Amino acid sequence: QAQLVESGGGSAQTGGSLRLSCSAPGYTYSRYCMGWFRQAPGKEREGIAAIGRDGSTSYADSVKGRFTISKDNAGNTLYLQMNSLKPEDTGSYYCAAQPPHASTCTLVPGAYWYWGQGTRVTVSS
Repeated sequence: QAQLVESGGGSAQTGGSLRLSCSAPGYTYSRYCMGWFRQAPGKEREGIAAIGRDGSTSYADSVKGRFTISKDNAGNTLYLQMNSLKPEDTGSYYCAAQPPHASTCTLVPGAYWYWGQGTRVTVSS
């Protein structure tokens, strides 16, 4: 079972940028739909970006046009480039993977089997 590890979280000011990374040593993601999720204090975890096996992407409306999900060619590392950050982007960010047999790449957390421990992002005004 893949152990996903996020990195790159931290603090930024409104309008700033951060890039998150997610890796799983010894595994590649080429056969998996991968996603980024976030959870703000007191709120449910929400899907914000997903990338399919073919490289197709989908985003939550709240981050569309500001965040970009990508993966390296080897499929070893997943990224989330976050630009034009807002205070409401504050929260814990998680990367996750669907099982290889999943037929649909979705933003629904329940569809993901493998999760990282999360990395914290704080955006100040």
